[in-house]
Amino acid sequence: MAPLLWQVLLPALALALGPSATGGSRRLPALEALGEAEELAEELWGAGLPGDLPELEPECRQLLADFAEGSAALTGCLGRSARPVRLCQACHPHYRHLLAQYGNIARAVGNSSESHNCAKSILTSDRLQIVVTLSDFFNETWEAANCPNCLKNNSEGLSDSTVEFLDLFNKSLTCFEHNLQGQTIHLSPNNYTEVCKNCNETYKMLNDLYNNLQRLNRQGGESGHSAHLCIDVEDAMNITRKLWSRTFNCSLPCSDTVPVIAVSSFILFLPIVFYLSSFLHSKQKKRILILPKRIQSNASLVNIQEKYS
Repeated sequence: MAPLLWQVLLPALALALGPSATGGSRRLPALEALGEAEELAEELWGAGLPGDLPELEPECRQLLADFAEGSAALTGCLGRSARPVRLCQACHPHYRHLLAQYGNIARAVGNSSESHNCAKSILTSDRLQIVVTLSDFFNETWEAANCPNCLKNNSEGLSDSTVEFLDLFNKSLTCFEHNLQGQTIHLSPNNYTEVCKNCNETYKMLNDLYNNLQRLNRQGGESGHSAHLCIDVEDAMNITRKLWSRTFNCSLPCSDTVPVIAVSSFILFLPIVFYLSSFLHSKQKKRILILPKRIQSNASLVNIQEKYS
């Protein structure tokens, strides 16, 4: 790298020397100055003047390599878990590991006291800041998927409610598959009576649990994050409901049917009761008004009879 250094130093040296670098009478002092500059350059080079900057300290280089490997692992997991959606349950170990690796970079320093901070060298030394960009992308994706709502508070694993839901989800799919295998031999493909009949209880439990989880999240009951459930649970419930209602054409009896019918019937009969009561009330009032006239006419007849008798 010494020739490269001379290519940088010589033009600056010639400019500094001015006419003395080319004048005939002052050629000797100029050559002496050039020799001194050459010696100075060799001393600087021997003292370790960096030739291919920027270079990272070994510790910083290892931290960057670890982050690159963690990013590749998380990216692969997200891609493989895209359909059906299993992001939160499959990739949370990779995400937690990547957060730790980014934290190591943010607070790490080089080995020697004269070395630069690894965070400054890796995170903010250029305009693109690729490590920061990657970290922001993974964080935004994780939050958009609402994965914290499926995990424990320390993100070490799935929450108990999520495990219960996924267990019921797997049981529902198993029930669908089992009854379809026994039904396709005897019935037409569009008739799924056995599926609706035998899987009704499992599906009802799954649907009720999902509605309860939604209510808890709206109230901030379990995690305090977004009101939405995590994408894994939402996608699993959407798949099950589409199979149940569209593919199998099943219906789930509503537990509130009787109260709804009773209230609806009461509302429908209100106009009838109103008009009937109005009619009876007006008729009774008419009788009350006519009765005194009859009594008065009868009394007049009695008086007339008594007068002529």
